Amino acid sequence: MFSRRLAAGLQPNRLALAVDQARVAGRLRIDLTTTNPTAVGLPYPAGMTTALADARGLVYEPAPFGTAEARAAVAAFTGLPADRLVLTASTSEAYGFLFKLLCDPGDAILAPRPSYPLFDLLSALEGVELTAYRLDADGGWCIDRSSLERALSSRTRAVIVVSPNNPTGSRLRAADREWLVDLARRYRLALVSDEVFADYLFADRPDAASLAGESRVLTFTLGGLSKAVGLPQMKLAWTGISGPDDDVREALARLEIIADSYLSVAAPVQVAAGRLLEAGAAVRRSIRLRLERNLQALRAVVAAMPALTLYEPEGGWSAVVRVPAIRSEEEWVIGLLDEYGVLVHPGWFFDLDTGTHLVVSLLPPPETFDAGVRSIADAAARWGA
Repeated sequence: MFSRRLAAGLQPNRLALAVDQARVAGRLRIDLTTTNPTAVGLPYPAGMTTALADARGLVYEPAPFGTAEARAAVAAFTGLPADRLVLTASTSEAYGFLFKLLCDPGDAILAPRPSYPLFDLLSALEGVELTAYRLDADGGWCIDRSSLERALSSRTRAVIVVSPNNPTGSRLRAADREWLVDLARRYRLALVSDEVFADYLFADRPDAASLAGESRVLTFTLGGLSKAVGLPQMKLAWTGISGPDDDVREALARLEIIADSYLSVAAPVQVAAGRLLEAGAAVRRSIRLRLERNLQALRAVVAAMPALTLYEPEGGWSAVVRVPAIRSEEEWVIGLLDEYGVLVHPGWFFDLDTGTHLVVSLLPPPETFDAGVRSIADAAARWGA
């Protein structure tokens, strides 16, 4: 009766059950997995709520790519041309549009590993095969070029790049950008650059690069209010389209049909987009300060505990910590939950498949974050004894 896009077995695994039980019993005290900026005590300007009170939000103005006013606001914020922007309700929806645009059922998209696991589900829902290429941990999580070339097939249609990556925080290197562009030209591939965390960088890196505005191959660059303004509930994202003019025109013509079939972006958020992006500067500052403060605290804890290793992130909202292989990742997570009331992500959640890793969010309130990471260090000392 049901589609095979979703797996037949949808029962929760051992870890999910343990988390549910801890929540019900009130044992989950510290959540180091939260990436919801609206739930971690950050201040939001009052102007953000008044922006949604504009009476123009009551007027239905169907526009497949988003209203001219909203696209102009995003263009001013991103520096991308307004006439080459497509607005969607989320970057997840943008991926769905792009998979529809670029792929027939059974075609393939290449995506980095490690990375956020949502790609697997989004591709499956579109009947598209997701093939992983590796990021090299020893090389600062740069692209493993031989891995990517091995993953290519006659059905490959695009390569996804996430910069800064989630969870490693690594950024695309300029040399890898040139290599990718050359590869895409040779194999007639599109490039999809997820740059939702681009506003959150921890240090200047001269060899870092963006694919935004890339003119030599068809390129799609993604962003949105969820990260740029810390407002995931506002449901507004954007895709900038660049590349050879003929390819861009064809992509826009086809995307217009796709987008017109959904018309998913709500009128109030489009009317408010300019004011939200302007007021969001204060939110971005608050988020950056929180990330930098918590990252510094994590560095100090790791430095005092030789059994732990921090993979230094270049940006983003998460950090990867290597822990002793005295337990499996699942046992680490469940042990921290049972004995300390602390929830972290296991590395396998993000396809970190070599070594034993935990992934923590850098967004929680400082006192919560400090207690959580001290618990990880204490567990490493106790369990390794």
